[in-house]
Amino acid sequence: MKNEYDIIVVGGGPAGSMTASYAAAEGAKVLLLEKKRDIGNPVRCAEGVGEAGLKEFFSPDPRWVLSETRSYRLIAPNMNRAVIKNKERGYVLNRKVFDYMLAEMAAHKGAEIMTGIYVTGIIADNGSVKGVTAEYLKKKFSIRSKIVIGADGVESRVGRWCGIKTNLPLRDIETCAQVTIVSKKIDKKYCDFYFGREVAPGGYAWVFPRDEHFANVGLGISGIYSKNRSPLQYLNKFIERHFPDASILTRVAGGVPCAKPMKKIVMNGLMLAGDAAHQANPITGGGIVNAMKAGRIAGKVAADAVAQGDVSSRKLKEYADRWDDTAGEINRRSYNIKKVIFGLSDRSFNNLAEVFSGIPPEKITIREIFVKTLKKHPSLILDAIKVFS
Repeated sequence: MKNEYDIIVVGGGPAGSMTASYAAAEGAKVLLLEKKRDIGNPVRCAEGVGEAGLKEFFSPDPRWVLSETRSYRLIAPNMNRAVIKNKERGYVLNRKVFDYMLAEMAAHKGAEIMTGIYVTGIIADNGSVKGVTAEYLKKKFSIRSKIVIGADGVESRVGRWCGIKTNLPLRDIETCAQVTIVSKKIDKKYCDFYFGREVAPGGYAWVFPRDEHFANVGLGISGIYSKNRSPLQYLNKFIERHFPDASILTRVAGGVPCAKPMKKIVMNGLMLAGDAAHQANPITGGGIVNAMKAGRIAGKVAADAVAQGDVSSRKLKEYADRWDDTAGEINRRSYNIKKVIFGLSDRSFNNLAEVFSGIPPEKITIREIFVKTLKKHPSLILDAIKVFS
């Protein structure tokens, strides 16, 4: 490593790698720092992604697509279900390979990547961020830069070190647990979503098939419920009921921000991207595509700011504004919907499933389901139409 770069990116997930890739492609000298020894490992993600968002960047590759489906089941507490056959494919990714590929792309564009480096703080001078302090194999050192981009996930410290309020109330963070299982009871044709207070209060459970007998099974519950029972306890009960023959190959746990968009994601010499900026979809918790979109914008804006010699918050606000136009407004509307959906009673979920259970799957849309769900909240129907159109 050199002692100074144009841009330092902290975090090697989709947001960090895409930021580094686009900034390096514009000619900036970029260093990406990842605290884990291996990019993409361990996986803390359900690994599901939609076709349209993915294809904004590249075509699906069999090296990192494990399975695909157009069919989804929304399963109520009484086990009634609405089946949806979507025009758009859904993919289950191999995130280890996918994230590694994103980092490899950044390296090919000219970004330097270092793993196993723990960033311990930021360097500030005259009200502007000027680099980071870090540690590698117990050796401490400093690296200076014109811009630091925090893409260090939901537990991000980069923003907090700079005085940006990144902490979340319990109601706006989903505490999640997931296992990868082998079971004969997996139906590869569907991605399943289970709802109910006894399944996942304030959230949902998912079954994403990776192949015929291999799936990611997990759930997220609102943080306000986790103090009574942990997500792992809910998950164990769920697996005992639905996959009693399961062999568990991996276990992961973590938090997902399901919050309003942050009001402040830039300051002098600093930008935040991905989960560090709470850019995941508040309803689903899905963050892969949003992270890549944010990284694309952040990388281009950061490289342009360096080229112009202006890394002030006023200049970097271009990133915040462009992000807001891209997904910020949708996330705000989604947050309003989330507050209603995750507050529904089991009886409401059962009634909804009954309404849609007799309709052919190809005639049901997600938008129609949410509009029906929100009929007692007419002010949110426009939000649903905008979000799911």
